[in-house]
Formats: sequence, structure tokens, C-alpha cells
Amino acid sequence: MLNVFKKWLDNYLSDEEAITLLLILAGAFLIVLFLGGILAPVIASMIIAFLLQGVVVKLGRWMPHTLAVTLTFIVCVGGFTTLLVLTLPVIGKQVNTLAHELPRIAVKAESYLAALQHEMPTVFSDMQIDSWLNHIVQRAGTFGQTLVSISLETLPNIVAVLVYGVLIPILVFFFLKDKDQLLGWFARFLPRSRPLMTSIWQEMNLQVANYVRGKAVEVLIVGVTTYVAFIFLGQNYALLLGVLVGLSVIVPYIGAAVVTLPVALMSFFQFGWADGFFYVMLAYGIIQFIDGNVLVPLLFSEAVNLHPVAIIIAVLVFGGIWGLWGVFFAIPLATLVKALIEAWPTGNTLKNLDQEGN
Repeated sequence: MLNVFKKWLDNYLSDEEAITLLLILAGAFLIVLFLGGILAPVIASMIIAFLLQGVVVKLGRWMPHTLAVTLTFIVCVGGFTTLLVLTLPVIGKQVNTLAHELPRIAVKAESYLAALQHEMPTVFSDMQIDSWLNHIVQRAGTFGQTLVSISLETLPNIVAVLVYGVLIPILVFFFLKDKDQLLGWFARFLPRSRPLMTSIWQEMNLQVANYVRGKAVEVLIVGVTTYVAFIFLGQNYALLLGVLVGLSVIVPYIGAAVVTLPVALMSFFQFGWADGFFYVMLAYGIIQFIDGNVLVPLLFSEAVNLHPVAIIIAVLVFGGIWGLWGVFFAIPLATLVKALIEAWPTGNTLKNLDQEGN
């Protein structure tokens, strides 16, 4: 047993650089695990800067680096601010309308369940229907109160959002502007000869960058398309549902399954069994089909492919560790893990990389 363990260590951890990389990864994991809340603005800024780096590089071919960073920053901040100004009031209005509509929706649900019990008394008993109705009424009242009320306890969160709204743009600007200096400072603590780290970084940068940037484009396209389609079909909560559907593509398979329920319920309680309900669901199904069969292959042709089982496990693991943010970044993190596993060399490969580096 000891010989097997020693052979495994010699094969995968026989190089000083490999051990250093393992310690760096473990340290980064622990920092995010225990200090993730405190460092949230820094982490968010690094991710945003990572997304914008490709634009800066392309603009840098025709203009100085500082000018490219400034132009990218102004367009990004201006576009994001405009998006918030245009969408937040509408989303707030739709959420408020939904909160006031919940009692009426609960009454309509009661009538549908009563009719269901009348048509299939052997399947649904009176006790089951009453239990469901009480649960619906209770949940509707609680959810409505939550949406329309803003207590004093939420004020610190509002202040934190405002502070982050100032800190994150500043950090993004300097991460973009001084990227080379920051990476150079960090590189001083690494071994001078680092073929393994260079190989893994190149592999990770290609795969994760393609995935994250492609996913951002996919969220935008799916969200806008859903909003336009639902507006055309007369869906009362088109923008709210468009945002939900757009964000759902971040978590493949699971996201689409989860967001289908609110789309179906809101459309059903608005249109009933009329044609409007079926038109909305048909449009939603077409959008999901085009996303899965056209948009995803087009955007992620160079990104790493993950098996559905790996995606579900990643969502469960990282979601259990970091909650909502873990779910949000489960796929990029799983992509990073796969890139590390595929690029991590054995003892013989380490020797070859070292010879190439020399």
C-alpha cells in the first residue's frame, strides 16, 4: 500500500513546481472559502476585468493601452448604468404588480384545484386539496408581504450595494490598466522556471475565458429574445421573466428546468387555457431549442465540454460551499478543475516540459 502511494506521489507530485502550484490552489480555495464575503468586491472586479480583457486587447492594436482601457471602461459603465436605469423601474413595477396579484392568483388556483378534485375524485381527495389550498394561500400572503415591504434591516444591504457600486468600477479600471504590473508582482513569488504553471495557465485561460465570455453573450441574447417574444405575445411580466430565463442559462439543464415553472404558471394564470398560454409556451420552447442546438454550439465551439453529470455534481458541490455564488460560478469552476486535470502532467511529462523550457 505504501509503495502504491509513494509511486503516485512520484508520478504526480515529484516536481517542486507542482507542489508550489498545489499550495497556491489550496491557499486560494481557503481564502475564498473563509474571506469570500469580505473580498467579494475584489473577486467580482477580477471576473469583470477578465471578461473585458479581450476587448481591451483588440482595441490596443489600434490605440495606446491606457486609451483602450479608458474607452472600454466608459462604454461598459455607461451601458450598464443605462441598462439599470431602463430596466430596474420596470422590473420593480412588475414585481409590485405580481405581489398585489398573488391573492387573486391564489383564488384562481383554488377554483382550478376544486375543479380538478371534482373531475378526478378518486385521484385527489378533499383532504389533499384543502392542504394544497392552505399552503398556496399561506405562501402567497408571505411572498406578497416580502415583496412589497422593505424593513430597516435591509438598509445595511442597500448601503453595501452602493459601496460596491463605487468600489467595483474603480477596481475593474485598475485591474485592466495595470494588469501587467500586478501579474509581474505576483510572478515574483513563483519559481523562475515554471513550465507546468505556464502550460496550465494557457489551457485554463483559453477554456475558462471562452466559457465565461460566451455565457455572458448567451445570457444577453436569450434574455432579450425572451423579453421581445413575451412582449409581442402580451405577457404581463415579460421583462421579469426575460431576466429569469436569461439568467437560467448560466446553469445548463437545471436552470431551464427551474425557470420553466414560473413561466408556465404566470402565463397560465394570465391566459388560462386560452391560445395565449400555448403561444407563450411555444415561443419559450422554441427559444430553449435554438439556445441548446444553435446558440450553445456556436458560442462554445472552443470551450471545454462537460458531461451533464459533471455539471450537476459541480452545482451541488460549489453551491453547497458558496451558496448562490457557488451555483452561479459552478460551471466555470468545474471547467477550471477539468483544465487542471487535463493539463497536469505526470513525472515523464514534467521532464519534457522542463527540457522545453530550458
